[in-house]
Amino acid sequence: MSSSYFTEEHQLFRESLRDFLQKEVAPNVDKWEEEGKIESAIWTKIGEMGYFGLATPEEYDGLGLDLFYTTIFLEEMQRINSGGFAAAMWAHAYLAMTHLNKNANHQQKLKYLVPSVHGRKIGCLGVTEPFGGSDVAGMRTTAVKKEDVYVINGSKTFITNGVYGDYIILAAKTDVSAGNKGISLFIVDRDAEGVSANKLNKLGWRASDTAELAFDNVQVPEENLIGLEGQGFTFIMEAFALERLVMGINAHARAEFALEYALQYMAEREAFGKSINQFQALRHKYVELFAEVEVCKEYNYAVVGKLDRGEYAVKEATISKLKSTKVADEVIYGCLQFLGGYGYIEDYPMARMLRDSRLGPIGGGTSEILKEIIAKIVIDKKEYRAPLKNAPEKDLKISVS
Repeated sequence: MSSSYFTEEHQLFRESLRDFLQKEVAPNVDKWEEEGKIESAIWTKIGEMGYFGLATPEEYDGLGLDLFYTTIFLEEMQRINSGGFAAAMWAHAYLAMTHLNKNANHQQKLKYLVPSVHGRKIGCLGVTEPFGGSDVAGMRTTAVKKEDVYVINGSKTFITNGVYGDYIILAAKTDVSAGNKGISLFIVDRDAEGVSANKLNKLGWRASDTAELAFDNVQVPEENLIGLEGQGFTFIMEAFALERLVMGINAHARAEFALEYALQYMAEREAFGKSINQFQALRHKYVELFAEVEVCKEYNYAVVGKLDRGEYAVKEATISKLKSTKVADEVIYGCLQFLGGYGYIEDYPMARMLRDSRLGPIGGGTSEILKEIIAKIVIDKKEYRAPLKNAPEKDLKISVS
């Protein structure tokens, strides 16, 4: 851990969290991976420990801590070797709860954020649709105002926690003629009449539930609108920076864990009378992979610092995800090779890690999309600015990714 970013209090928090995960989570991971469902009791245990409330103000039962505590939370989740479990946790805390923390009103926070902090309500974010992911402005789900309710029709897909969660932070068009300015955010109860879910069968992240959601004339009370009509796009764009940084941190953390495991294996495995960590070809390959992860990790910590200071680090967070997820794939592929035939056996951790890691360059914006966003910034000199909350529409500085 880099002492220039983490204090003694951070270190004590890391040790406590690692101990908790090893005792309460690690023994159950294989079962949850096989069943494709996480036991409900662990959510409340994590909530009782305060881990869901790291970024939530104390006013709403959170801890109001800096973003480096979140970094530790994400890194330690990767060490139990279940991308699905980790994804379920951070999708709740840093996709759904982020919008509640930043954009919900007081009554919405009391009803949804406080129980989310305690792990009594589990949230998910509903933006991606079957016909479009990063093209947020092209979404087709609609919300039509009728008296004191909005009637929602449409579908979402690849929604983590969409099957077993309790509420959805849902993006829908309240004005289909207004492009990105016609998108609004709603809190939709998962058990509302007309909401249905189809559980998707995934290559990796097996412990988490990933859903295709359908909305058939779902009535949502007007008090569940987050912010004002038409503000949804700005809220989503603002949250993308944190989401992409989260995935960058996840990537460097799982790559680091893979390297640690591989090094231990190489020290114990012998060939031709000596441990395989003494063969130059393997040693030098290992060092190359190690160096790549170190560069990503230090870069990611610097971006955490920027976001923690309130900077709108769209470029940096996008680079974090693009580079770190690519490196993680390469590192874990290489670490599996270090294990030889055992790397291909499910009893060893690399097979699951390889599957789980592959989602990195896809989820939260594919690498191809991220490259175009970065190209717009560094080549076309496009500026991405923080949205002005509750400003007149003509004053909002919005850039379409």
